[in-house]
Amino acid sequence: MKNIAIGILFAMLWASASVATKFGVLSVPPLFLGNVRFFIAGVVLLLYALISKQYVSPSKEEWKHLAIFGFLNTTLYLGLYVYAMKYTAAGIGSLAVSSNPLLIVLISSWMIGRKASRKEWISILMGIGGIYIATIPLLKNNQTTAVGLILLSLSMIAVSFASVYYAKIKWTLPNIMINGWQVMLGGIFLLPFTLLTTDLQELHFDNRFIYSTLWLSLAVSVIGLICWFYLLKIDTVKASLWLFLCPLFGFLYAWWLMDEPITLYTFIGTFLVVFGLYISQKKA
Repeated sequence: MKNIAIGILFAMLWASASVATKFGVLSVPPLFLGNVRFFIAGVVLLLYALISKQYVSPSKEEWKHLAIFGFLNTTLYLGLYVYAMKYTAAGIGSLAVSSNPLLIVLISSWMIGRKASRKEWISILMGIGGIYIATIPLLKNNQTTAVGLILLSLSMIAVSFASVYYAKIKWTLPNIMINGWQVMLGGIFLLPFTLLTTDLQELHFDNRFIYSTLWLSLAVSVIGLICWFYLLKIDTVKASLWLFLCPLFGFLYAWWLMDEPITLYTFIGTFLVVFGLYISQKKA
């Protein structure tokens, strides 16, 4: 029962990131929001590692891996994702995130020689088709643009590369340390782009900015990832199944908080993505 509760909490928190980001970019530019989130999350995670006596100084080789992982997983993935949410409906953001396992299948076949099975190819095509169908009504009312979808797709490719790279490395650092440093380093790499593109007149430090930043930093990047690492430690395959709930919560939040429509296209698209994920995870 405890594991089920943690799994549901993880899905609820993870799916909320797109809506929180949509609120945040109404007050500040996307990259500025991302940088503030990354630095807060990094500091909190590293302080937690110190307090819980899990802090270990990375070696020279580990710093290199942390830098590459942070650049892929935070600078590219979350930087592009935050920017994409300015031009993309929140529900589509959640749906796209849940399709990561399908992209990982493709990239792992290229990077580590793991060939995709026929079942996995079917899953990938169902996932792509599902996302396309779900975006149809949102494209018509300008809640999602072509630019937003391109940026979102690039961010999904980046995080899939990051996941495969993470799997290739034999980490000796605690998970909390890996996440804390990769978020911090990713934020540092993103900072020059943020400074170059941020107009000070676009910064509005209102309650909307404060609440969305704290939610993204603490609820999503800290509590959500602690739940994720807990689930991964128990069973990697079973942990990934909780991603199935993300589109459902994501569309619910988007409808409730942002008045995004839930239509027949939404149900069909979500069903195809979730069923595609189920097929890719189901053992023979």
